[in-house]
Amino acid sequence: MLLDGGFSTQLTKYVGNCVDGDPLWSAKFLETNKQACIQAHRDFIKAGADIIMTNTYQASIEGFKNYLNLDKDESIELIKESVSYIRKAIKLEMGDEMYGSTQKKVLIAGSVGPYGAGLHDGSEYRGEYVETTSAATISAWHTPRIEALLDAGVDLLAFETIPALAEAEILLNLLKKYPKAKAWLTFSCKDGEHNSYGERLSEVAAKCWPIASNQLIAIGVNCLHPSYVTPLLASVHKLLPKIPLIAYPNSGERYNAQLGQWEDKDKCVPVVNYLRSWLELGVQFIGGCCRTDAEDIRHFRTHIDYWLHHEKKPQRPYSSDDHIPNVDFKF
Repeated sequence: MLLDGGFSTQLTKYVGNCVDGDPLWSAKFLETNKQACIQAHRDFIKAGADIIMTNTYQASIEGFKNYLNLDKDESIELIKESVSYIRKAIKLEMGDEMYGSTQKKVLIAGSVGPYGAGLHDGSEYRGEYVETTSAATISAWHTPRIEALLDAGVDLLAFETIPALAEAEILLNLLKKYPKAKAWLTFSCKDGEHNSYGERLSEVAAKCWPIASNQLIAIGVNCLHPSYVTPLLASVHKLLPKIPLIAYPNSGERYNAQLGQWEDKDKCVPVVNYLRSWLELGVQFIGGCCRTDAEDIRHFRTHIDYWLHHEKKPQRPYSSDDHIPNVDFKF
């Protein structure tokens, strides 16, 4: 299944280069420019994405209170509204007769970014806050965000850019409180072997999967250099061959926090060039993150469809002994 790309990247086409560096990042525009948010979602739907993520990666009660002067109830409502923006985009692109039909359903994934994203200090790419912040504090920060997205009717949750096992375990234990909910879990990673906190991804995945295996649809990586994806997911696949995999990396550009700008674009290989290796590895969910836009997702769609129809090798059927998630997306 094809995910969307970097929402903030697509959003800049409508609001200008004022997203990076904002303490709320793209979530600010849920309040300040609803139409731009809807249009960015529409672009990804038009490009062929099967799953669209809500613009809530950096949305939080505290963040909206501090930077938008909203109270708790207003903040929760704004998170819920992020789901309605996608529904509106689906309706505008596909029409009433398509939305929710058996022909082609675009799924809505509720983005749940890490605690570090709310700190606005880049710590979601380091994870050291798990050493000094209690599990109760992190859990209390995530809970109203998760409940708002589920109450708004998302099809699944996207626990994304998680830097460390400790926070992943907190999120998965929260997920178990909502037994009908489904989710994927993706980690930010600093190289081809370790997550951002320095733990081996394969070992982290092996600890996470059993916690909520009946609710997880995939484990993988996002918001990392695309060259890291294959070795990371190959290590997970080798240790846990039956776990569905997911990947949506950045473009390969590097963000210079001091200058507030992206660099090394001229050194990047197009992300679509990596897709074959992920498809051959068996990655089931593929998309893009920062600095990938709707045009990239359009290229992904073309490449994936060609591979599925012309190059995919037959897979052996799953047997009753295989442990795969019980997921019903009601296509």
